[in-house]
Amino acid sequence: MKKITLLFFVIATILSTQAQTKIGDAVVPNQVTFSGEELVMNGGGLREKFFFDIYAGVLYLKGKNNKAASIASADETMAVKVHILSGLMSRKKMASALKSGFEKSTNNNTGPLKDRIEKFIGFVSEEIEVGQVFDMVYEKGKGSVLYKNGVEKGYVEGLDFKKALFNIWLGNNPVDKGLKQEMLGNK
Repeated sequence: MKKITLLFFVIATILSTQAQTKIGDAVVPNQVTFSGEELVMNGGGLREKFFFDIYAGVLYLKGKNNKAASIASADETMAVKVHILSGLMSRKKMASALKSGFEKSTNNNTGPLKDRIEKFIGFVSEEIEVGQVFDMVYEKGKGSVLYKNGVEKGYVEGLDFKKALFNIWLGNNPVDKGLKQEMLGNK
């Protein structure tokens, strides 16, 4: 009986470690489910600034894809997970980073999205702590949803908004070129 229990424990441990990936100090799932749709990790990496790991960023898609433009334009459920690793990331800094990211992703043409950008940034209303997880999910038929630690904070409609949001990480002028390549599974 002890051998069976030990074997079961070993198998369970192996399966549970295969279902997750370690990125820096973050442990992220290899699969997530939003709106009843299973998504797989496409790739992930670290956003670093001044030699500090600020967050682990992970891209989840229905199937593997390394074509940034087609991912950003696709009208299908997908997600970017941001796992906070540093106390340097505050609510104010995240709001500023999102605003700057939208400016870069739209080539400073935020006018048509201005109200929706402000609404989305407004979902980051509480102070941020190390270990918190933000999921920015495009849910087909609903819009771009922000989840904090698994709790929905709100959503913004429009495929045009989703494209600008995902281009923060995947566009021609991404927040971090190395992270973009890692999210695309190229590193």
